[in-house]
Amino acid sequence: MMEDLDNENRGLKAINVDLQSDPALQVDISDALSEWDKVKFTVHTQSLLPNFKQNEFSVVQQHKQFIWLHDSFVKNEDYAGYIIPPAPPRPDFDTSREKVQKLGEGEGSMTKEEFTKMKQEMEAEYFGIFKKTVAMHEVFLCHVTAHPILRKYLNFHVFLEYNQDLNGVIVSGVTDVDNFFQHEQTFLLEYHNRVKDASANSDRMTRSHKTLLHSEKKLVELAELELKHAKVNLQLLPNCLSVLNGDT
Repeated sequence: MMEDLDNENRGLKAINVDLQSDPALQVDISDALSEWDKVKFTVHTQSLLPNFKQNEFSVVQQHKQFIWLHDSFVKNEDYAGYIIPPAPPRPDFDTSREKVQKLGEGEGSMTKEEFTKMKQEMEAEYFGIFKKTVAMHEVFLCHVTAHPILRKYLNFHVFLEYNQDLNGVIVSGVTDVDNFFQHEQTFLLEYHNRVKDASANSDRMTRSHKTLLHSEKKLVELAELELKHAKVNLQLLPNCLSVLNGDT
């Protein structure tokens, strides 16, 4: 068992992480707001790095954005050999809220002193859980910030700056524009436009052919009708001649 664990740990890259604040990049949770179904964390960043647009800024993130960041590290093969800090636990205030609700329902069955004491105890329990939740999320950010490799990840920088839903963000690990792919993109756009124009011309040609075929069909029908009229006239011609000759 121990041998298996040793073999597994040999594949991980051990890097010394200094959790002391680095003036080049400092990240903390400056504020947090607890709502009924979520907690909003104000992530505050101070940086001297040129990667960021400003030296100091803040964004509001929820727990799901922290999970997005953690999962992006785990799924990225570039960090497969590194120890990724564990994701912070989901905020869970359900038990405390149930106690507060039951306390409100039983307020009439206890004295004012008993009610006040129990309310204070529950509030202390709730705020204790809340502070622990904030601290766990901040510890996660501190470990990433202090890591010399993980802190450079572009998705981490997006997390620190982007103030919207991160699940819809697609971020690549390339910061410079690749001329080859830019050329390919230009070619594909031009090719798409040419195919689109060719398709439009083909549609117009098809409509013209259909119109021509329809006209030809009408001409054939008119010719057949004229032929029928001519046959009828030929059949009536002998009778007309007899009338003119006075045979009747």
